[in-house]
Amino acid sequence: MELRLEVVQVPVSDVDKAKAFYVDGLGFALDHDVEHIPGMRVVQLTPPGSAASIVIGTGMHSMAPGSLEGLQLTVPDMAATLAELRGRGTQITGPEDLGGFAFAYFSDPDGNRWVIQELPRSSR
Repeated sequence: MELRLEVVQVPVSDVDKAKAFYVDGLGFALDHDVEHIPGMRVVQLTPPGSAASIVIGTGMHSMAPGSLEGLQLTVPDMAATLAELRGRGTQITGPEDLGGFAFAYFSDPDGNRWVIQELPRSSR
């Protein structure tokens, strides 16, 4: 059996504001922004280097905007990543060392909470 997580829905209240945050603030690639049927807008975004994407939009789920927490991005170089993200205007707390691994945190405009973990390539 093979199971791959490819897309995670992230609940947002303002799709255009969230899209700008993920593209401009985090550097996610905009894969597509389509309205498949009236009232169902699907915006798929992929973090640089990731095999998995997120989807924001309308008419897809009943989750409350800002209710997601613990989505985790792993990076090989925390300092370089934080410098780039902060240079894009993203507000990030940390990093903090938790048992030899560095963690930093940020939220999107709705309050969905994300974690950045430094995971050097040698430990993968």
